[in-house]
Amino acid sequence: MASNKLTAVFVRNIKDPGKYHDGSGTGLFLFVKVGGSKSWVQRVNIAGKRREIGLGAFPLVSLAEARELALENKRAIRLGANPLADKRQRNASMTFSDAVGKYLVHKQKEFKNLKHKKQWRSTLETYAVPVIGQMDVKAIGLPDILRVLQPHWETKTETMSRLRGRIESVLSWATVAGYREGDNPARWKGNLSEMLPKPSKVAKGDNQPAVALSDLPLWWRNLLTREGMAAKALQFLCLTLARSGEVRGATWEEMDLKATDGPVWTIPKERMKMDREHRVPLPQAAVELLEALPRMEGSPYVFFAPRGGKLSDMSISAVMRRMNEVETKAGREGWLDPRSKRPAVPHGLRSSFRDWAANIGIDRDLAEIALAHKVGSEVERAYRRSDMLQRRQVVLEDWAKFLGGTDDGSKVVPIREVRR
Repeated sequence: MASNKLTAVFVRNIKDPGKYHDGSGTGLFLFVKVGGSKSWVQRVNIAGKRREIGLGAFPLVSLAEARELALENKRAIRLGANPLADKRQRNASMTFSDAVGKYLVHKQKEFKNLKHKKQWRSTLETYAVPVIGQMDVKAIGLPDILRVLQPHWETKTETMSRLRGRIESVLSWATVAGYREGDNPARWKGNLSEMLPKPSKVAKGDNQPAVALSDLPLWWRNLLTREGMAAKALQFLCLTLARSGEVRGATWEEMDLKATDGPVWTIPKERMKMDREHRVPLPQAAVELLEALPRMEGSPYVFFAPRGGKLSDMSISAVMRRMNEVETKAGREGWLDPRSKRPAVPHGLRSSFRDWAANIGIDRDLAEIALAHKVGSEVERAYRRSDMLQRRQVVLEDWAKFLGGTDDGSKVVPIREVRR
């Protein structure tokens, strides 16, 4: 057992199994298990007997927090209290469902926005709560986690992978709060990794359904016939390849239709998924759409709701859903993803663009930057001074022409229109 005082760097990097004493005089040590999981334990004397108190898992509990907890326990013992008995008294019972609610209250400051918080709760309540929601958190084991994940692991891999991490976080909180003890059954490395195939090796079945390339020009013409602000927002989304939240939150201050390098929409990093500013060159069709839009006094939003606020997160999706319903009521198959056969959704239009770009030979990095994806390593991104704005302007103009059915170079034949 090492006796030197621990450092944050050492705690973060140590992987060798063992017990590492902090040397702070509180009896605190770091317990590293086979597989790499780490937890804090404090050895104390209570009423003349040697006891160990679990203080939580790293990194949920940092070195500084562990030292503070250990010092509080030492002070309590000196005053005649029994922190271990107090912990056991608190460790009465808590269902997983209750733990989710309490954990989200604790974590809410970390969420970027309300939608992120809703996604967290939604995945847990949709998949985990029906299976383990009423179980006491201290009774949840590896078989229970597998009952949640296995039925959907190969068909909704990305969603299940995120869900696993969220269950792990909730159970880690429950451990630190004193409602459970022992290993976290939702831990991946050296645990679930031995029971489930790696997410990267499983064919992802939860990609967003996209409109088939051969259907896009006809789908676009149908969209142009629809009225309403949400339909206009969907047109703008398709022309700019932006995400729904970025379009719904767009303000007139972000639009510069007279910029030297051409019309541009600058999305601040606070509203970007990748947390960095993104410039979107506006094709002529997008500029004409913006110039024709009404403005509401007192509302900063380009695509505003009836009372001047942002459109709801379901408004744009509802337009595509109604478009699909019109098709199916007419006896046609609807706007379906050619692979999954599911109705296309707004986010899938980005996949449609990616297929189009690949078909006509657009440079991969150029297409990825157009979608605001990270390209290359951190070093490569640091040395890349240009965001290829002017080249992306050309790409989006060609994309708009393809949507309008005027780009003969796309090599894509609208089969549906011929069939009809």
